[in-house]
Amino acid sequence: MEKKQAFNPYLPSYEYVPDGEPHVVDGRVYIYGSHDLFNGLNFCLGDYVCWSAPVDDLGNWRYEGCIYKREQDPAAPKIRLTNGLAAPDMVQGDDGRYYLYYFMGGTKMISVAVCDKPAGKYEFYGYVQYADKVPIGKKNEPFQFDPGIFRDDDGRLYLYTGFALQGNPILLDGSKPTEHGPMCFEIDPKDMLTVKSGPEYIGIAGEKESIGTPYEGHAFLEASSMRKFGDTYYFIYSSLNSHELCYATSDNPTCGFEYGGILISNGDIGLPGVTDVDHAKNDTGNTHGSLIEINGNYYIFYHRHTNRKQSSRQACAEKIRFENGKFYQAEVTSCGLNNGPLRGHGKYPAYIACNLYGKDGTKFLSMLKRRKGGCPYITQDGGDREEGPDQYVANVCDGAVVGYKYFDLADTKEIRINIKGNADGVVTIKDGEESDAALLSEIRVFGAGGGKGFVGKLDNVKKGQALFFSFKGKGAFKFVSFDLK
Repeated sequence: MEKKQAFNPYLPSYEYVPDGEPHVVDGRVYIYGSHDLFNGLNFCLGDYVCWSAPVDDLGNWRYEGCIYKREQDPAAPKIRLTNGLAAPDMVQGDDGRYYLYYFMGGTKMISVAVCDKPAGKYEFYGYVQYADKVPIGKKNEPFQFDPGIFRDDDGRLYLYTGFALQGNPILLDGSKPTEHGPMCFEIDPKDMLTVKSGPEYIGIAGEKESIGTPYEGHAFLEASSMRKFGDTYYFIYSSLNSHELCYATSDNPTCGFEYGGILISNGDIGLPGVTDVDHAKNDTGNTHGSLIEINGNYYIFYHRHTNRKQSSRQACAEKIRFENGKFYQAEVTSCGLNNGPLRGHGKYPAYIACNLYGKDGTKFLSMLKRRKGGCPYITQDGGDREEGPDQYVANVCDGAVVGYKYFDLADTKEIRINIKGNADGVVTIKDGEESDAALLSEIRVFGAGGGKGFVGKLDNVKKGQALFFSFKGKGAFKFVSFDLK
């Protein structure tokens, strides 16, 4: 029996878990993220859920259930809409228990929950606080946000927080943004709450400080996360560009960090020929995630955007090149955790598209839906739910491009596209978006109505190939899936 393949997004299509922090515990990788609702009015409106997969089977994700509800925090504001559970992080304490550090809107504090299992039912534990029992965030410090928790090899415990955007008064809630990059607190591992020292700034530049330095154009915004590979500390963060995760390195967890580069952009901005959000490979928006090493391979976890707005985000991951201590920007693909191209046979859902744009180009999304126009987009029918995947690519109209990377097509002879809607035209399939990309097939489509399949022969196929579908014609259709034979 063939092993289940890993796609992007790697969780079921009805699940919206952005901001994923991956951690390996006892041979499984666990994902700790916030929880969007499909078509939600704001970010992070759901309670925390957890998923995990065996480290040697990254296509086989298991739902661990709801691990924490916002109402468990005594300081939880009554209004959820602007006060959701934002991106968390997890660390194991000296006592063997698992501690979940998180921020919730409306509190200005960093909260902690605890559990005996990595994905059990967490219970509220307390607030990160100074020795005088005053919680951090209550002494006029810069805004506490997106906690990253890191336990070093020597047992010392560090908390990283911060948010740098000036123009978000609702989120800032009267606090000031950081102007000097992320803050670091050393936390007492005896109680996992008490600040031993800090806040200190670690050398990641803010916007003004970045001018004339390697950080210029990639100054700190949010999404603090720390990793250590060998003797080097890697600080992962979202820059003020928001669509990208960057990293910086140091030989000390509390100072001296030097800019390293871009890890990933959810629009592939920064890769050759991709210059800005209006010419990206997808509509872009914020992102958050981190690095992890699994069985000698390195992966960057991040999220994508669906439904024409920023608050329906989904978990994705890519294998990333790591050589001589340096990471090289990964491209967005459909086969992220698969550790190689997808098989050249079987049925594939259209929602695993990694490149998606139309005649109107791409945009940096907002909380208001982008107008449809000539813009294909990923969505689902019905409301938010915890079962029943039915995502698809909607509004595939004249000039739309839907791209997938990568497949082993060496022995593939035929492709069938399964669509719904009212369209009349030709779907051209190439192995890239360039004008000189190899033509693989052309398929005439018409009158699909409630659902119809159209078949074409495949030529010029090989291993490690992309599939780019473009439509020229009248009307529009829903792209549901395709079959390779």
